[in-house]
Amino acid sequence: MVKSNGLLQKFGGLKLLGTGRALPKRAVLSSELDQLHGFETGCLQSVTGVKKRYVCDAEDQIELGRQAAVKALCAAGLRPQDVDMIICASAVPYQPIPATAPAIQRTLGIEDGTCFATDVNSTCLSFPVALQFAAALLQGGCYKIILIVSSEIASRALPWKEAPAVAGLFGDGAGAALVSRDDTAGIVASSFTTLSSGFDACSLASGGTRFDFHKEFELFSKHSLFMMDGKELFRLTARDFGAFVDKLLAAADTSKNEIDRVIAHQASPGALAHMTRLCGFTQEQVIDITTEVGNQVAASIPFVLDYAFEHGLVREGNRILMVGTSAGVSFGGLVMDL
Repeated sequence: MVKSNGLLQKFGGLKLLGTGRALPKRAVLSSELDQLHGFETGCLQSVTGVKKRYVCDAEDQIELGRQAAVKALCAAGLRPQDVDMIICASAVPYQPIPATAPAIQRTLGIEDGTCFATDVNSTCLSFPVALQFAAALLQGGCYKIILIVSSEIASRALPWKEAPAVAGLFGDGAGAALVSRDDTAGIVASSFTTLSSGFDACSLASGGTRFDFHKEFELFSKHSLFMMDGKELFRLTARDFGAFVDKLLAAADTSKNEIDRVIAHQASPGALAHMTRLCGFTQEQVIDITTEVGNQVAASIPFVLDYAFEHGLVREGNRILMVGTSAGVSFGGLVMDL
């Protein structure tokens, strides 16, 4: 393990045993949302780039997570009972207390006392952060099989009146992965850093201790909707993200053309195109499915990872870059050998 300039290099560490993803049954076109909210036909797709997203009706966050986890278990040839740790890596929990991971454990039928279930929340970067934590835990011998689940119902608490161009970006979904210790594959280099000057640029401020429900009900209600300052996020990303990725690749002793695929947070079609240009990747390297599913927050990275495996876009032996930004504002990425 080598630490240099804030970057952690860790050769080997973990292997992806199986991945899975899940979507709600109902697909919603941008044209349907135009009609619902009184916009001109084609308005939302024009400003967001998103054609379609999936929205939960009967499904809840735990059920989406269960479906993705079951698919990952099947892909790995494992049973729920083989898992000895679950990390729920979602931006918005099922409820503030308790953590969401115990509900995932329960719905998978994993017996009491045979598994530790806990949450990691780094908003859109929750999945790669969870992978980083899992690698250390596996190397330390604490656990043998770790299940990481990112499940999001991103279609709720959206600012349709205040900021429809923001609200129109999001869709529901889940992604999951099973990992175990491996000394030949895994994380080659990783980096996570925070630009806290952007703390207020992206927020869902109610539900914690910031606003008192009884004493500050109007503020609590006002801040119960997701808000995003796209211009400020664009400014911070344009200023610093390209250099961040360059340092990460240098730490991995990897050139951009040696990266087989970029598994990026699917913030929006425009944001992905900007990131591709900013970092100097080709369009073929960066997988972009935002037009069909929207921004699934923390679920987007594992969702795209499973999509890439299913469609033969990545395979064992490839070197990938898993990268993105999150509220806070944080940048994060992993160079990983599959």
